[in-house]
Amino acid sequence: MKKQQIYFVLFCIMIAWGFNVIMTKLLVAEFAPVTMTSFRILTAAASVFIVLFLLKKVRWLTKKEFLYVFISALFNVVGHHYFLSIGLSKTSASNGGLILGMGPLLTTILAILFLGSIITVTRALGIVLGLTGVAFIVLEGNGSIHGVSIGDLYVFFAILSQAASFILIKKISKTLDPRLMTGYMLLIGSVILFAISAFLEPNGLQTMTKGSPSIWAVFFTSAIVATALGHMLYNYAIGKVGAAEASIFINLNPFFALIGAVLFLGEKIKMAQMIGFLFILFGVILGSGAFEELKRHSKRKHQIGA
Repeated sequence: MKKQQIYFVLFCIMIAWGFNVIMTKLLVAEFAPVTMTSFRILTAAASVFIVLFLLKKVRWLTKKEFLYVFISALFNVVGHHYFLSIGLSKTSASNGGLILGMGPLLTTILAILFLGSIITVTRALGIVLGLTGVAFIVLEGNGSIHGVSIGDLYVFFAILSQAASFILIKKISKTLDPRLMTGYMLLIGSVILFAISAFLEPNGLQTMTKGSPSIWAVFFTSAIVATALGHMLYNYAIGKVGAAEASIFINLNPFFALIGAVLFLGEKIKMAQMIGFLFILFGVILGSGAFEELKRHSKRKHQIGA
């Protein structure tokens, strides 16, 4: 797959993920959040393995691969989807979508802390801007402790957990097909989430027996399109173009989440959210290294042209 094709796929994934915030918000209002999430992830895992079986890509993992996949699943699936489902039951979809846009910035921060990546003045400025944007969004929320929304904090933990997993995914994708890794991650994560739901939501299975045909259509769209195909293709893109370059597209995620919140949930966008969105947008562009990469690319083109 050519780079331009990968970029187009990433753009489509961001549309699906932005609207998936809206779908998840609808689902957690109808079902027990963690129980629903475990079944949604299991459905996604089954979808991935069906695709991989048709592509003849299914195989057993080695012990080393299983260890990396298991740890990645704890962060990318269990941590991310647990905190996201609980968070969206306690905050607005627009707030959740905006905070999820912090992914590339948090990935950069973790790379600096744990991988020894160099922090430049531009990236430092971006980190400050991004965190300022999150502060605008979180501090204006309702249902808060000392002005901080509990739901917003859960969503922040969700994207922090996912950002940590991207470092591991890039490492293991050198030897393991990212699409197969996605299937195993989803399968392992769904089992762990179901075990957690059994303790936290004893009556969770009863809520899954309810729901209108339309809400079940939302469930399967979220599971198959956004979670299964979205994660499978995104992890594949990470393996091809790298975590930093692929994560730049996550800037579009909060934009589509905002549009979905207005169109489908009737949420009103507040001034604090718009200010926060702009801070996060510029923070991600500067902090993730996207701005520096564009400058280097422009310089190379100028040198070639000269």
